[in-house]
Amino acid sequence: MSDLAIPSHRRSNWRTINVAAIGIMGAVLAFLLWATPSKDGVKEWTAPMIEGGWMAWTFPVALFFWVIASLLVLFTILAIRFPETPRLGILRIETTRGDRLFISLLGSAFICLGWLFFAGPPIWWGLALALVYAAAVFRWV
Repeated sequence: MSDLAIPSHRRSNWRTINVAAIGIMGAVLAFLLWATPSKDGVKEWTAPMIEGGWMAWTFPVALFFWVIASLLVLFTILAIRFPETPRLGILRIETTRGDRLFISLLGSAFICLGWLFFAGPPIWWGLALALVYAAAVFRWV
């Protein structure tokens, strides 16, 4: 159906919505980069962003939460713009994009924890394995 067939009160400007979401998330990322402590002009990526805070807010921790928030914003926009019907995968349960995102995030957390237990840091190979797992979940679950 073309945009001309949709009444003007039901039309949305998706380009504006996408640009606004990208702009807001980009501004938050820029703020996180700005807030990362530096010493003698060199960024200290693992130094606490809030001295004496209740949580170890380092740049990698903040970036992790930024990625999760970005995924939630992206999947919300996708769910509104392109509604989907649930599908049956190899688990024989109906899943949507959001369900598959949750399954892949949960499984990735266990993969990374298992990697730390069996292999120890650094966790880059565990992260690569988690990305392969997430791709498989989105393809077959």
